[in-house]
Amino acid sequence: MTYNKKTVEDIDVKGKKVLVRCDFNVPMKDGVITDTKRIVGALPTIRYLVDNGAAVILCSHMGRPHNVLDAELKLSKKDKKKIDELPEAEREAASAAALEKAKDDITKLSLKPVAEKLTELLGKPVEMAKDVVGPDAKAKAAALKFGDVLLLENVRFHAEEEKNDPEFAKELASMAEIYVNDAFGTAHRAHASTAGVADYLPAVCGYLINKEITIMGGALENPKRPFVAILGGAKVSDKIGVINNLIDKVDMLIIGGGMAYTFFKAFGKDVGTSICEYDKLDLARELVEKARAKGVAFLLPVDNVVGREYREDTPYMRIYSDSIPDGWMGLDIGKTTQELFSKSVIGAGTVVWNGPMGVSEWENFSAGTEAVAEAVANSGAISIVGGGDSVAAVAKLGFSDKMTHVSTGGGASLEFLEGLELPGIACLEDKE
Repeated sequence: MTYNKKTVEDIDVKGKKVLVRCDFNVPMKDGVITDTKRIVGALPTIRYLVDNGAAVILCSHMGRPHNVLDAELKLSKKDKKKIDELPEAEREAASAAALEKAKDDITKLSLKPVAEKLTELLGKPVEMAKDVVGPDAKAKAAALKFGDVLLLENVRFHAEEEKNDPEFAKELASMAEIYVNDAFGTAHRAHASTAGVADYLPAVCGYLINKEITIMGGALENPKRPFVAILGGAKVSDKIGVINNLIDKVDMLIIGGGMAYTFFKAFGKDVGTSICEYDKLDLARELVEKARAKGVAFLLPVDNVVGREYREDTPYMRIYSDSIPDGWMGLDIGKTTQELFSKSVIGAGTVVWNGPMGVSEWENFSAGTEAVAEAVANSGAISIVGGGDSVAAVAKLGFSDKMTHVSTGGGASLEFLEGLELPGIACLEDKE
């Protein structure tokens, strides 16, 4: 799927109110933002609009809250069961307490800390609305001066957001004259603020989305060769579409992570208690045969680090891929495979990497993912990294600046690699 979409530079924004969908779904701890990358990534688009005389209305989601007016939905079945089992005299108080906790949990997903951080980073006040399409948001949007910035409250405080409710989208759009989507991380979702508003406003992309579709689209459609793809993660089923799409485009496909064991099993190798999708063995064989038929090199690990149990401190050892013993499970690629995979990207023209080589969040099983991160960073190739664990490994090792592009969207980048249409981008206006 290729896109050639209008950007903020292709439309006159001066003297216009512009609604911008950002991805401010940032990690928080005790009310403090612990990673500002997504906020920093939105700054070029915001600054362009401010500098060019637009009144900027920002919107985003944070986490997965339920409708704040329907807080009882926040209660789990377990919570409700506990309350129902209490004596009748205690039920009402317990239910009220549970609802207050639910509302408190939802309040923690307010975008207020984002407004404060934006104020700091932009060097100008960013006003915060108390709601999304309510009286406060509409009054502040109406009074917003050109060159100023307003942030609406968490759009997912409304259940209508994820349902892509037309009336909610229309209310959101009514505050502006132009829509800009710059949230690649949610571009694969057809929600009201990512796609629905484009039915009511001229719609273009911001710098962040334009960069994603230009670099990734270019790599897939006209790659510098040799083109090497490295895929990891737990399940073949999660990446069937990606593997199928890439086999038609790449010169080499490298498979690591948990899904490698399904391929091992498909060709009769013992995998012990490693993760394995037994209902995907025929598919795994078909994918390998498809790669061979197209002349695509298909690399699997030759050795693995295996553990007794799926836990961080489990006993572990290195063993060759064709001899994983009963009672042991693969948790990372071994040293020989690390060297094999690393050498395979030397001289590559384009490298796309999505997914870890093992349980990378555990120190004992992170070496494979870290080795691949270093190899891709030093490959000299056009390097594109997507997927949360891959991106985290690159950031942890300080290699982000050595990559051509580190994608801001996990699920979105995966669907892009799969060749699927992303609703949040498809809805934007095409260039002539």
